[in-house]
Amino acid sequence: MHISILTFDGFNDLDSLVALGMLNRIALLGDTDWRVRIASPTARVTSMNGLTIDAHEDLSQLAKADAVLIGSGMKTREVANTPALMEQLHGIDPTRQLLAAQCSGTYLLGRLGLLGGTPACTDLTSKPWVVESGVDVVPRAFAARGNVATAGGCLASQYLVAWLIARLKDVDAAREVLHYFAPVGEKQEFIDRALAHVLPTLEPAHVAD
Repeated sequence: MHISILTFDGFNDLDSLVALGMLNRIALLGDTDWRVRIASPTARVTSMNGLTIDAHEDLSQLAKADAVLIGSGMKTREVANTPALMEQLHGIDPTRQLLAAQCSGTYLLGRLGLLGGTPACTDLTSKPWVVESGVDVVPRAFAARGNVATAGGCLASQYLVAWLIARLKDVDAAREVLHYFAPVGEKQEFIDRALAHVLPTLEPAHVAD
């Protein structure tokens, strides 16, 4: 499985890097076919907090991924208003990929016409202009329908991660990853909260017996 985390200059460190760390747990457990990659339009991107990282791949790889997670950032509206960048995103397709977006990343999904009127989540700062763009924003941390999921709030990364792993692997794998990252003394509570968001959105075939 190939998961691309779409990350632009000015990105929110938590959105991209928490997802990267949690998703990559599957590879660390021994799944050699599981690849999680930071995808950016440039070889290096700098976060809103000044952290510079190297991208693993450019945007030409997005269409080849099994799943694409769109993180948030300070320059999301700038990206949305840059035709050359948006053109490179038109290869992503929810009919053959899982798409996940966090906070202002929801705005990009909306601008690409990939939400299809589905209620979506975003953060409180981004909400006014996401709503203005025509997206039906709901006051929840996580929402998913079909192959598209959205989340609102930096620490909602765990819900997108759990959803992606449940869809690409199974719920037991999602539970294992959540357990590893959960705070000591709160592990079951952490797992239960995440799965309470995710399980109702899954088809029976994605839920282990």
